[in-house]
Amino acid sequence: MDTIDVLTSRQSIGADLLTEPGPGPQDLEKILSAAIRVPDHGRLFPWRIQVLDKAAQKRLAEVYVARYRALHPDARDNQVEHERKRPQRAPLLLVVSNRIDPMHKIPVLEQTLSGGALCMNILNAAHALGYCANWVTGWPAFDDEVKRSLGVPLASQIIGFVHIGSPAGPPKERIRPKLEDIVSAWTGPSA
Repeated sequence: MDTIDVLTSRQSIGADLLTEPGPGPQDLEKILSAAIRVPDHGRLFPWRIQVLDKAAQKRLAEVYVARYRALHPDARDNQVEHERKRPQRAPLLLVVSNRIDPMHKIPVLEQTLSGGALCMNILNAAHALGYCANWVTGWPAFDDEVKRSLGVPLASQIIGFVHIGSPAGPPKERIRPKLEDIVSAWTGPSA
């Protein structure tokens, strides 16, 4: 596919619909190399990426389960099992977190958006290589105990969990906005 085809055909697929194969070491390196080619005013590298293979996903699942039980002592077994499966839905899981320097002259918003652009590059690169990816957050992204378990500083945020694999079936196209509904020309300030 040429670049514009990659960009105009990429779509998310539910993490629970991703299966093997996932990216091997060479494809993962390509995905991560593309990921870091984002706008980064000030060269702050205000993001970090953790790679979780199936064994690491299983360990993270137990963190989720313990934390979920602590937060919801009356949780039913099926709810707990859902949390156990949450980080194990795809062959590969990337945990993306930010490292914002609020005292730097580069605005916090620009540093934050750089992390969002990094996640988008991951999605596009995975798609360009024939994989599908799903970028989610959910309650674990905002939980201090989950962050602590992952070694993410409490002052940082988990920007997302990016699940990568192959689609179990053809993705369903979702409704996209009409360009005329969201794009307009600006001709100057109103009189």
